[in-house]
Amino acid sequence: MSTSRRSQTGVPFIDRLEPIIEWAIRICGWSAILFVIAIFVFVFKEALPVFSWLDFGEFFTSEKWRPNSETNPSYGIFALLIGTLCVTIGSTVLAVPLGLGAAVYLSEFCSSRTREVLKVIIELLAAIPSIVWGFIGVVVLGPIIVDTSAAWSSFGFPRAFIGVNILNGSIILALMAVPVIVSVGEDALKAVPDSFREAAVSLGASRWEIVYKVLFPAARNGLLAAVLLGIGRAIGETMAVLLCTGHSVRIPKTVVDPVRTMTATIAAELGETVAGGRHWQVLFLIGIVLFILTFIVNFVADIVVKGVRGQGNG
Repeated sequence: MSTSRRSQTGVPFIDRLEPIIEWAIRICGWSAILFVIAIFVFVFKEALPVFSWLDFGEFFTSEKWRPNSETNPSYGIFALLIGTLCVTIGSTVLAVPLGLGAAVYLSEFCSSRTREVLKVIIELLAAIPSIVWGFIGVVVLGPIIVDTSAAWSSFGFPRAFIGVNILNGSIILALMAVPVIVSVGEDALKAVPDSFREAAVSLGASRWEIVYKVLFPAARNGLLAAVLLGIGRAIGETMAVLLCTGHSVRIPKTVVDPVRTMTATIAAELGETVAGGRHWQVLFLIGIVLFILTFIVNFVADIVVKGVRGQGNG
């Protein structure tokens, strides 16, 4: 008697389940697309009435954000947009070199025992809640920035009068993005075949020459994905940015000026608005703007990756 379960027709039980499993996999694959479409439809539906009364020229170019004014409410997000870009760019500038450098060290230079210890520490960093990072930025990093800027102000550097500002938010976001970049970047470097390294060694290349002349070109798609995931973490972060950037609607002049981001504005004000009111509608419109920014980042990344692949095939 066969050990496998069979139906009365003699067809193995697992073969009867195969169509069900196949459809389950299809549903899982399409569900991600459907969820994204559903989220966008929900956000767009809530923001749709705003298109009948909002002055979009003022919305994108005005620095005045006074949605609760009873006499003259203003809905300008230019300062919020600049604040978001400043914090995102600042965190990217800090996180990308640190993340890629740590990924190279873990992949090529440290011992296996050290690698295991560091990977556990990096995973623990990724598991820290964003609100805890915000506490660290306010309580620990803020006073350090104030004291350091005061000491260096005599050399022409700008002085920070409060510790929550662009620099604080950028450092905290960089620390939050580094674990993502390190994890994905190390996997990309490890995926490069050892034959590439052996060929470079046989040609007399040093370890650093192997890294930037062999590994980086071979793993460029994975490294680019790691960087983009880090940027996405910086764009979409809310609570840490809300605590560490000062939450001040203004156009910054230096890296130690406080700013307000779009995500922090939504988080701070959505719970205090009247559902369906004008303020409510504008906040959902800001969510659409964030959607568009994220789409642009992903679209540019897709073009860059295809261009890199084309050069590699060429």
